[in-house]
Amino acid sequence: MPVTIEKGSPSRAAAVLGLTISAGLVLAGVALGHAVGELRGAQRVVSVKGLAEREVMADLAIWPIVFSSSADTLLNLDEQIQAQQGVIREFLAERGFPPDAMSTSVPRLTDFEIHRPGSPLPPEGRYLAETTLTLRSRHVAALKAAMQESGELVRRGIPLVHSYESGLRFLFTSLAAIKPAMIAEATRDARKAAQQFAQDSDSRVGAIRRARQGYFSIADREGFGPEHKTIRVVTHVDYFLVD
Repeated sequence: MPVTIEKGSPSRAAAVLGLTISAGLVLAGVALGHAVGELRGAQRVVSVKGLAEREVMADLAIWPIVFSSSADTLLNLDEQIQAQQGVIREFLAERGFPPDAMSTSVPRLTDFEIHRPGSPLPPEGRYLAETTLTLRSRHVAALKAAMQESGELVRRGIPLVHSYESGLRFLFTSLAAIKPAMIAEATRDARKAAQQFAQDSDSRVGAIRRARQGYFSIADREGFGPEHKTIRVVTHVDYFLVD
């Protein structure tokens, strides 16, 4: 606002100017205080976690069947491996598994004349091979039933080998289909926690300031078979609190 200063009255002019400056400082202080108050309000944030869990069944089973073969020559060894594979494939076909569900690894070969020369208890043949025929199937229950009948393979002359490296595995491969719903569920759980904080502080839950999705974990369900899985995800969400 313009200030008119009359000539010949310096004291009066100084007083008017001082009042004008004072008023301006007061207004600036009020505006600044309001802005700081809004800033402090915007910084009222609560950080919470939300949890979602699902119990699912494995949708893929992998059964590595390890068997041994021995012979004096490599040719005879290969013939024996092929014959044993045929017995195993026939056993699995009888239980409804197609040929394309089976695959065979390269045999792990041991030459006793090289690796164990002069052994006091030599094996029946010079060469020993361990071969793995792997069955992969989404018919989890049928595969598990076939595994429980694997004693039939021994009765048919297949020397099965217990391997710590190649054990039966049950997997869940459909995580992408349930991931969006689980994230939404975990976010709702986080908002419930935020609402409890807001209630205790006489506030309301505002918008999401920041959200971080945790990793999905898949573990065997305790007290059940390995085909039963527990899927878990934890989300971290920051909410604004408003009056």
